[in-house]
Amino acid sequence: MGLAAAACVLLPTAPASAAPADLVIDYECRGTGPASIAKYAPVRLRTRLTFATDLVVGGALDLKWSLAYKDASRFTSPGYYVGGAQMNVMGNVQISGSWQNILQPTGATTITQGLQLDKELPLPAGISDPGLLNKPGVIRIEPKDIVVDFAPPSGEANVNDGNDTDNPHGHVIDYSLGDWTPIINRPGSEKHIHNDYHETTKQYAWAELKFIGTGVQYIGPRDHEGGPVSIEIDGEARGTADPSRDAVGDPVNEVHNGGHTLWEVRDLPYGEHKIKIANASTKKAWLDAFRVITDTSKIPPNNQNFHRATCTIVSAPVSVEVTVKDKPGSSPSGTPSTPNPTPTTPTPSPSTSTSQPGHNNGGNNNNHHNNDQTVADKLVMVHGNVATTTPTATPKPSAGPTATNYVAAQVKKTPFGGVPSGEAPEASRQPYVLLAGGSVLLLGSAVGGVVMRRRRATHAGNRR
Repeated sequence: MGLAAAACVLLPTAPASAAPADLVIDYECRGTGPASIAKYAPVRLRTRLTFATDLVVGGALDLKWSLAYKDASRFTSPGYYVGGAQMNVMGNVQISGSWQNILQPTGATTITQGLQLDKELPLPAGISDPGLLNKPGVIRIEPKDIVVDFAPPSGEANVNDGNDTDNPHGHVIDYSLGDWTPIINRPGSEKHIHNDYHETTKQYAWAELKFIGTGVQYIGPRDHEGGPVSIEIDGEARGTADPSRDAVGDPVNEVHNGGHTLWEVRDLPYGEHKIKIANASTKKAWLDAFRVITDTSKIPPNNQNFHRATCTIVSAPVSVEVTVKDKPGSSPSGTPSTPNPTPTTPTPSPSTSTSQPGHNNGGNNNNHHNNDQTVADKLVMVHGNVATTTPTATPKPSAGPTATNYVAAQVKKTPFGGVPSGEAPEASRQPYVLLAGGSVLLLGSAVGGVVMRRRRATHAGNRR
């Protein structure tokens, strides 16, 4: 029996781990930039925010946020671009309670293919941001707005309305009605973009394109039968182009020699513009394509949010409270308790310590932030910079060392869409007393057995 008892007390009870928080949050996104990717707002997103709740000082609060379109609404390309554009997403998570700050999970995806106006834009699969936990306490985690930005690439993109590959939504170049004739299926030797172009002989016939970029080119053939074409940018006359002459102004003898840049401008501020060409005579005029130029080095810092969309929560607001435990072996009060001979019950004596509030921009307080570290490039540190009340136990004599019980992290309030979780049981106390009792019982059983065998032997001898 003593052996069985000893075996039982040697089996430790492992505390149950708290379930991770799993929050489903719906957003509506609307344009907040001059040429937003949320052109056909609102764009609806369904997101899922997950993070571990068994948190310990020295570990990380690792926020993982998956993103997806909720319905048929989509972010769309604001213009014409070569491959290399980026979709950048930044979330905001308010941290309150023992610490006051904001974590900003980020993510990005690169679009390798070229983009035409209104083409659907992909979302990053997810965003994340781990923050270092530097103090114990109870914190509230509350998701806030999400910001989505489009970063255009540098390059030159053709705009030609000859087929659906270039312009899946139809003619994006606007032609004066009835004045132009489409010429299609030209031989590749003529070098027209997609082997087609438009032609007119009517004076003042015009064609125009609205675009976003830093420049634009007028593309057409060189041909001895051509006449001058006037050019306007944003309603202002900017010059003429003559397809019957070469770059230095000499007449040409060419016929339908396509793919030439007949006129260009490259010094426009990044933004929305319009180019308009018009036939300035009754001779032939042609339009093969416009080529939109984007030079990102010319985009000023105050234009970085030109295509931004901001997403706000439309589902029920959610928040989760979690407990950050101290490191194992540490006393909550910071002072280890010492053994005393007389057992008594400690009487708590609360004391209050106050520090200055922190700042969301990461400003440091020399007395409280010397040990702050980051574990991700995009981290906004979680600081323990608010007034807190910590009960400090006044030690009185006790029979032995005071054991500190640590409670597993828990979700105190389960939000809509959250996964229920519970408080882990307290870790079992060390079984020294029960182990000693079992050992004594085992030893007593062995001694008793020896005594009984001797008595039986003596009794048998007396009978003989």
